[in-house]
Amino acid sequence: MADIGGTKWRRTAGKLLLALVPLAAAVLVGGLSARTLSTPAVSTAPAASVAAPQPVAALAKRDRAYPIKGVLTLDGPLDHGDYAWSDEGVPQGEILITVDLKAQTLSVFRAGYEIGVAVILYGADNKQSPLGTFAISQKDADHVSNLYDAPMPYMLRLTNDGVAIHGSDVEWGKATHGCIGVPTEFAALLFAQAKLGDRVIITDGQMMQLGGAVPAA
Repeated sequence: MADIGGTKWRRTAGKLLLALVPLAAAVLVGGLSARTLSTPAVSTAPAASVAAPQPVAALAKRDRAYPIKGVLTLDGPLDHGDYAWSDEGVPQGEILITVDLKAQTLSVFRAGYEIGVAVILYGADNKQSPLGTFAISQKDADHVSNLYDAPMPYMLRLTNDGVAIHGSDVEWGKATHGCIGVPTEFAALLFAQAKLGDRVIITDGQMMQLGGAVPAA
């Protein structure tokens, strides 16, 4: 991982180059339509952990659309374990997290500008990641699954039955038990930005046109 001019990035094959630019193309809710993996992911070896179901407080979701003003651009495909993060010059504002299972990416927006994107792990066929809009209901930087006795660093809980975003070893061929796994360094950056009640939208390839907005919860 490097920090160059306020931009944090990690690469496995020298493929990442990023800059904050105005939205100029159709965008997947979970990222750019042009963002593809250099190797297709499979869901045959569940590896990440899910916390046991626990009651959590109900938190209100945002009730307005979220306009997208700018995105990070990447020069080439992302590999498993890759991420990009750049929030220099981006104003403070509402955080929105989008996950696209089809594109296998998670994007973080602040004040309408994308500040981070990462390749993810997601649920295998027998324990699929849920689709929909969720509010972050718990944060725990040092969470350990009480089902699998496995670490879930920088955990952001999404559902009462244990689905969460958390740090993982994002490697080709791995999958989760329903959680969204991101590189642990990226998870720490996301954890520092996210607040209880922030929206997380999980889709399976939903498209959004130029100048559009993420729908209200």
